[in-house]
Amino acid sequence: MSLTDQSTRIRQGEELDAAVIDPYLKAHIPGLQGEPKISQFPGGASNLTYLLEYPSHELVLRRPPFGRKAKSAHDMGREYRILNQLNAGFPYCPKAYVHCTDESVIGAEFYVMERVNGIILRADLPPELKLDAQQANTLCKNFIDRFVELHNVDYQACGLGDLGKPEGYVQRQIEGWSDRYEKALTPDAPSWEAVKAWLREKMPADHPKPGIVHNDYRFDNVILDPKDPMRIIGVLDWELTTIGDPLMDLGNTLAYWIEADDPAPVQLMRRQPSHLPGMLTRQQFADYYAERAGLPRIDNLDFYYTYGLFRLAGIVQQIYYRYFHGQTQDKRFAQFIHMNKLLEQMSLQVIGKSRL
Repeated sequence: MSLTDQSTRIRQGEELDAAVIDPYLKAHIPGLQGEPKISQFPGGASNLTYLLEYPSHELVLRRPPFGRKAKSAHDMGREYRILNQLNAGFPYCPKAYVHCTDESVIGAEFYVMERVNGIILRADLPPELKLDAQQANTLCKNFIDRFVELHNVDYQACGLGDLGKPEGYVQRQIEGWSDRYEKALTPDAPSWEAVKAWLREKMPADHPKPGIVHNDYRFDNVILDPKDPMRIIGVLDWELTTIGDPLMDLGNTLAYWIEADDPAPVQLMRRQPSHLPGMLTRQQFADYYAERAGLPRIDNLDFYYTYGLFRLAGIVQQIYYRYFHGQTQDKRFAQFIHMNKLLEQMSLQVIGKSRL
């Protein structure tokens, strides 16, 4: 079995017609020959990602999901631009080849990029990959080092200065996710009112040095070198990237970071092997991040972590809304309402113990 990330058969209702996409790609990407074999990557719950295998090329196609979508989400052109321009300052971005705005081709905008062959970690390590505690610790620190490197990119030099507005970023995120959550409410969803009130009360000033905010930085969005699994060779999923407060991005990442001693219900939500011996705890993660970024210890980490949990609940609820209203048939999303409720309880526990 290969350690590299594998695609599978396409989910029902998310098919991609080779007879339509093949001539379009051959007209826009030089050197394509033969017929493509099309499959789908199973990970992800937002944009849909397909593998197109030609005899001499492997391409990845990204398109928005079917069904109701948030107004500003799933901007294919924006993600395509980020990949092309950010690569100059952060060489872990895959090369993007073509962006199609003609929705008549496959029913939505899409873009196509190179496939970076490597290992993508999911909830548990593949059986063939054995990492001892020291190797897991090295991988964890490399993961954080790339995060710091991204936040330190000179985004003006990359031509991405207009990607976002850093002034007022913290407040916009709290208010924006509150609004998006309200619009995605279903009758069975929790209110989050106490958490939202606490976030508004404890809101800090914006970070004095804004940076590129990935907004979804976790292990299943990074690609590891098959020859050296402690080395990161690619970073994926740039659809939510903007310019803003890097500590808010840290909170986003910590929301996914499940520790070995987190309770059993939380362990069920784990999507990456952050529980392995040698992996840092959330506090150690934040301390190492601050050290590498040249920052003092982050005393208000509870705020950023709770914000990350609330934002994650907003994403989860937006996806569940589509499932609840029959706009997607993906059975994975039926359980997202339970994840939302658990995230609220986790947030309330953090707030209850916080000294802020």
